Amino acid sequence: MILRLIQTESNRAEEALFNAAALSLFEYQFNRNPAYRQFALSQKKEPKQLRHWEEIPFLPAMAFKLLDIACRPVNEAKRVFHSSGTTRTDRSRHYLFDLEISKAAILSHFGKHLMPEGKRMRLAILTPSPEEAPDSSLSYMMETVRQAFGTEESRYYIERGRLQGERLAFDLAESKEPVSLLGTSFSFVHFIDFHEERAFPVTLPEGSRLMDTGGFKGKSREVSREWIYAMAEARWGIPPEYCVNEYGMSEISSQFYDRIVGRDSLRVYAPPPQVRTRVLSPETLRPVAKGEIGLLAHLDLANVDSVAAILTEDIGREVDGGFLVIGRASGAAAKGCSLTLDDLLEKGSLPGAGR
Repeated sequence: MILRLIQTESNRAEEALFNAAALSLFEYQFNRNPAYRQFALSQKKEPKQLRHWEEIPFLPAMAFKLLDIACRPVNEAKRVFHSSGTTRTDRSRHYLFDLEISKAAILSHFGKHLMPEGKRMRLAILTPSPEEAPDSSLSYMMETVRQAFGTEESRYYIERGRLQGERLAFDLAESKEPVSLLGTSFSFVHFIDFHEERAFPVTLPEGSRLMDTGGFKGKSREVSREWIYAMAEARWGIPPEYCVNEYGMSEISSQFYDRIVGRDSLRVYAPPPQVRTRVLSPETLRPVAKGEIGLLAHLDLANVDSVAAILTEDIGREVDGGFLVIGRASGAAAKGCSLTLDDLLEKGSLPGAGR
């Protein structure tokens, strides 16, 4: 049922089908995931009581830093993704067991937004490879799309933590076919700096494109996304309508994109068919009116063996066609997330408990 939802051509899958799948998945996760069951009970939510997916309790993403959130023994996981951070206590852990569903979720939405022509393309990837970063959900995503959409010339340009700027500049200058540049926003800042200092402007073949992701938290320098896109046009000839931003997080399996390449439209993050996004009040965790600012909460059916309903610490608002991301919650705004975890933590659940 979940694969059917992922592979639908519609942005919004049939609501009855989604609702049935969401309630069924909640029952499965309630029964198989001790930490989530304890949390749901603290919110007075049980499967037999619910009739609609909007009633499913959203687990704060910070729980992934404190507990093992899994429906199966964690030693059976096919992949374990960690968020950025320096210690175990400030890095979340997301255990992945079903690679077929996770890859389907990645490829369906990526293909629609970055490769709508349905053809393979040379991918220049400005992230470490999955061999160098095996616990990175972004590297896993990049390798998944490289295998599905990349030509034989596709490769990674960050090795041992350093951008291979000279090799990348040379490869772009030699390219006779469109190129898709994929990477973190900060990696593009590094490459733009390198290009300004040591390389010459290159006009890439028509149809080339850029996908950036991530922010600048903890970085030495911060620039606007508009600046990156302006420089992409000035340095490589990639127009802004061929620049797409990806929004994702290590705790969920699906991703969001703010436009389809080649379309000069308003930038809005459109949830894929297997995801529903809500905007909740930080104080009450109730839905806010459309257009008002609140915490983003995602229900991702591709999160089969962890928790589908995740309350983030990202601030955003609902708009026509999807949502916008405003930024990260302040300490005060994130207080609502913390309060929902109180019952869970006070009862002595510890990372790895019962696993």
